[in-house]
Amino acid sequence: QVQLVESGGGLVQPGGSLRLSCAASGSITSSNHMAWFRQAPGKERERVAYITTGGTTNYASSVRGRFTISRDNAKNTVWLQMNSLKPEDTAVYYCNTLTKLYSFGQGTQVTVSS
Repeated sequence: QVQLVESGGGLVQPGGSLRLSCAASGSITSSNHMAWFRQAPGKERERVAYITTGGTTNYASSVRGRFTISRDNAKNTVWLQMNSLKPEDTAVYYCNTLTKLYSFGQGTQVTVSS
């Protein structure tokens, strides 16, 4: 069974940074475009960033210039480096393939607050 396990979240002050990790079972990350999603309380889940198998990246306008997605296929891991965090970045963050092939995991909570 495919598993996607997110980690690295936490409480951070505005302007701070966090690095999220997504560990995948099998060779999911090497054979799929991968993405990070987030869901804030009372809002729908939204895509934050994705990275193609070829390494091309794309970002939501709300995070462009602040977040960086990367991957290491040998480690079956995808990362999301988040800088200059804002309170509106507060959400549970999830990873999945770009087309959401698999069930979402537990996610990792990111809270940006002073």
